[in-house]
Amino acid sequence: MERRLSMALADLERYPEAIEAAHKVVELTPDEQLAYTNLSRIYQRADKIQEAEEWAAKARVLDWKRQLKESGD
Repeated sequence: MERRLSMALADLERYPEAIEAAHKVVELTPDEQLAYTNLSRIYQRADKIQEAEEWAAKARVLDWKRQLKESGD
């Protein structure tokens, strides 16, 4: 629900609210790469490039951790 809300708010260019909702999604699903990626996308659309890059990097780290875990199974 919050993920769709954050993207809908971003589509309306209500970036502060979209960012807040996206942060809530990360809080609720800290192991979900898509939550971090969506937050990065919203920051990018809001012209907050540094923040966008930081959240994209966090998404990549989660993906690497997932890959390592899968390769160890």
